[in-house]
Amino acid sequence: MKSFSSRTARAVVVALAAGSLVLTGCSENKGSGDSGKKAEEDQKEAAVQSKAVTYSDAAASTGPAKEVPGARSGGTIQVYQEAGLSHLDPGQIYVSDAGQVANLIFRGLTNFQEDGKGDVSVVGDLATDSGKSSDGGRTWTFTLKDGVKDQNGNPITSADVRHTVERQYAKFIFDGPTYLQTWLSGAKYRDALPDGGFGGKRLPASVLATPDEKTVVFHFDTPRPDLPQTLAMPGYSIVPEKGDTKEKYDKAPVSTGPYKIAEYKVGKSLKLVKNENWDPKTDSVRHQYVDGYDFDFGVTESTQTKRLIADQGDAKNAIQLTGAVEATQIQDVVSKPDVSKRTIKGYQTYVMTLTFNLDRVKNKKVRDAVTYAVNSKSLIAGEGGAYGGDVAPNLFAPTLPGYEASYDPYGRLKSPSGNIEKAKELLKDVPAAEKKLVFVYRNNEAGQKHKVAVEDALGKAGFDVVSKEIDAGSFYEQVGKLKNPYDMYITGWGQDWPSPATVVTPVYDGDQIADGSPNYSHINDPKVQELIKKALTQEPTEAAATWKEAHHYILEKINPAAPLWYTKQFQLFGSNIGGARYSTESSYIDVNQLFLKS
Repeated sequence: MKSFSSRTARAVVVALAAGSLVLTGCSENKGSGDSGKKAEEDQKEAAVQSKAVTYSDAAASTGPAKEVPGARSGGTIQVYQEAGLSHLDPGQIYVSDAGQVANLIFRGLTNFQEDGKGDVSVVGDLATDSGKSSDGGRTWTFTLKDGVKDQNGNPITSADVRHTVERQYAKFIFDGPTYLQTWLSGAKYRDALPDGGFGGKRLPASVLATPDEKTVVFHFDTPRPDLPQTLAMPGYSIVPEKGDTKEKYDKAPVSTGPYKIAEYKVGKSLKLVKNENWDPKTDSVRHQYVDGYDFDFGVTESTQTKRLIADQGDAKNAIQLTGAVEATQIQDVVSKPDVSKRTIKGYQTYVMTLTFNLDRVKNKKVRDAVTYAVNSKSLIAGEGGAYGGDVAPNLFAPTLPGYEASYDPYGRLKSPSGNIEKAKELLKDVPAAEKKLVFVYRNNEAGQKHKVAVEDALGKAGFDVVSKEIDAGSFYEQVGKLKNPYDMYITGWGQDWPSPATVVTPVYDGDQIADGSPNYSHINDPKVQELIKKALTQEPTEAAATWKEAHHYILEKINPAAPLWYTKQFQLFGSNIGGARYSTESSYIDVNQLFLKS
């Protein structure tokens, strides 16, 4: 699903989690971040999010979308966001803030539909349904809807779908998902189409066929039952061939959704207005209630929270996109009923880790010492305590099938503030040079808190931490470079849909190592590769045991990342915002339901 953006400026990939969730016991914030009864209750409810997603037929995929009770048209929603967007090219979107924006301006073959009661299904978006499989799941056929156009009035055809898939092979696409490309052409998929289809060469019909303007057929060498969920990711939204400007597309993409870009000042602001060529009769998920959205980047979470608590002027019409209530102001929110009722809450799919660059931090004793020493309790306090997250004992989130609440090889639950003595013991014979670590953090409020917590904990253990800050908006792009000059960085990852395959494969598969890959640790271990390949060919029950084995091996034998905390969402919106609800699919406010009350 994506890398995490919320408080840490991660922007998802789409994190798919089906099932409803209301945080229990949220009347008091003690900022504890401990692993007591509160965390156990939340995690039991989070487990609901691991249930299977259903695939819907043509009837459920036919628009218009079900009306939101009380909805009216008109007005502009103000959006507060701390960091700018790293990308707007769909092929480059694999983080949650851009994923939220993508739902407003882009459409794919499929999309996720929520019923507000906790159930999530895959419906046809540009396609008439969620897809038809044959040949034991190796072949998938999609038929395009009638009347679908881009913002320029050009009909969307199968040629645009083919173009969208093939451009993913181009070298300038480096930050997005790679599931579809690798499924079609293998780990070295770029070799199959190095120019991304721009030079005239095309993928063979034996892989991707477009027999007519309305039909798209994918052929795989092994069953791909998750394809409808994969194609619902923002990273596979359609890029019309006529409007593709390659690298420049990132700044001025062509809309197929209900809104289009009127003005974009990178890192400063984004203005969306209605796309007149969007037809609600073709869309069963989205609405076009408001006239537009004004995004204001560079607004810190503390400022966002203050404005929304005050609820004056434009703030009445404002939302937080992927930001959250700032930790020190949580009591100001929950203690005032009129403010508290303007919040959404939910357990997210992300696991936050202190990720090691294995090309630089080669001594496992060092990595283990960091893992024992780091202070999850302090980090969670900076996120809002019980409202911000729970201590993570391992690399699987409570929303993921196969999660083991008691699996805690480094004693994170017993020592959430860190086990300094154990860390010192491991470092006893480690040379001083190896205890000097470069930690990179985001240049925002959350990043500053992370810096203080990491320096304090590791300093007590005997590490010499050299901290460096980088731009929050491009954080994942920079730490995603193979030759980055950093030893460790806090990253977050959430499932793309309820399967360990969407965590282990993108984050810990050595075949995925490349610039822009979410394998931020650069782990490349033969045993892990073997287990991944085995699990991907097994039935779900058998695969569960293999994923468990892989998880334990990765964390205990290699330790590419120290588990820190599981994230929760606690967002605030203005009093004139209607239709606000928590999206279990995105882990944020559901942008598809919003309207202004007056």
